[in-house]
Amino acid sequence: MNKPVFSKYQVFVIALLALLQFTVVLDFIVLSPLGAQLMRVLHLTTSQFGMAVSGYAFSAGISGILAAGFADQFDRRKLLIFFYSGFIAGTFLCSIAPDYHFLLMARIITGLFGGVISSISFAIITDIFRMEVRGRVLGFVQMAFATSQVMGVPVSLYFANRVGWHAPFFLITAVSVIEMAVIIFFMKPVNKHLEIQKDTTAFRHLINTAVHPNYVLAFGTNILLITGGYMLMPFGSAFSVNNLGIAIKDLPLLYFITGVFSMISGPLIGRLTDAIGKLKVFVFGSILSVFIILIYCNLGPSKLWFVTFLNTIMMIGILSRIISSSALMTAVPEKEQRGAFMGINSSIQQVAGGVASVIAGLIIVQNSRGALKHYDTIGYIVSASMLISMFLMRIINRYVHRKSRQEQPAEFSPVPAEF
Repeated sequence: MNKPVFSKYQVFVIALLALLQFTVVLDFIVLSPLGAQLMRVLHLTTSQFGMAVSGYAFSAGISGILAAGFADQFDRRKLLIFFYSGFIAGTFLCSIAPDYHFLLMARIITGLFGGVISSISFAIITDIFRMEVRGRVLGFVQMAFATSQVMGVPVSLYFANRVGWHAPFFLITAVSVIEMAVIIFFMKPVNKHLEIQKDTTAFRHLINTAVHPNYVLAFGTNILLITGGYMLMPFGSAFSVNNLGIAIKDLPLLYFITGVFSMISGPLIGRLTDAIGKLKVFVFGSILSVFIILIYCNLGPSKLWFVTFLNTIMMIGILSRIISSSALMTAVPEKEQRGAFMGINSSIQQVAGGVASVIAGLIIVQNSRGALKHYDTIGYIVSASMLISMFLMRIINRYVHRKSRQEQPAEFSPVPAEF
């Protein structure tokens, strides 16, 4: 009889981290579909809304750097409890925000804590699961993006339309409190990394990780990887409503259908990542995403079914990029530097995403009829970043394979010999 790939506790950890990601991801992405309502109710300009989105990202970037030095100095479970508690507090403040400035402050607080959670989760995954199965693990965990669309966004929009835009943040807070209780009472310590820790201080650990020559290209590549989501997503709902002619009441259906297909494809992409190779899946996802983005960003008024179809295919492409790149990146750091690497990596992504969101808010303008102008320009920028990232991921993939064959990992070469 074949031995199960995962133990019962590992299955529990996968489910726990998937739900954790669900709440964190939903807290961030729900701001996008609420954009059309928020800009109207709070009288926000496109640049103010972009700042509300990027406020989370910038604060998450700062906290990621500050926390990175300590990421491998403590039990990862304790770190998770600390930062998730702050995330819950910040989300609750969003739920009671009366105006733009209070909302911006609440998003900054949420980002300070929530921005570190994903890096802690990835470090836990790397500690508990072998490289050969991480694609499958991340395929399930990254279903949080799809699940947030299938369950989170439609339900959030339903209550937002019925009660007000504050309602989704109340719901996220309630679910997060339950998740916190499960972590406290049922999750085991994750502290094996403490046995091989070499750095004596948090600052030295941070510096040693940040300047490690093998990690520099990985950090740079992630700047490009995050650009697409932060430039396109914040104005997605406003573009759908004001440019494509999709009714606000139809947005839940759009996100629901897109999310269902994403939920189905997530685990399949994870298996495919482990079976045929992470780089191949990444290249496929990048090419597919570029093709759909160039069509989508140049659309005029369109039928709901066609917009839904394009969104679904685009999400499959983006998920392919996220799952494959995440699995590959987990193999880059040494065991004693995983937490710090993930923290710095997350911080760089958040800051880059914040900059991208602000730039998008400055590029996009809204005319007197509410339509967004220059959204096609955003599409071109995102497509270019995706094409460049394919080249960089190829270099990283070769480094990971060399590292797995050698006791002492080789350093990244600026350009591989084959080029």
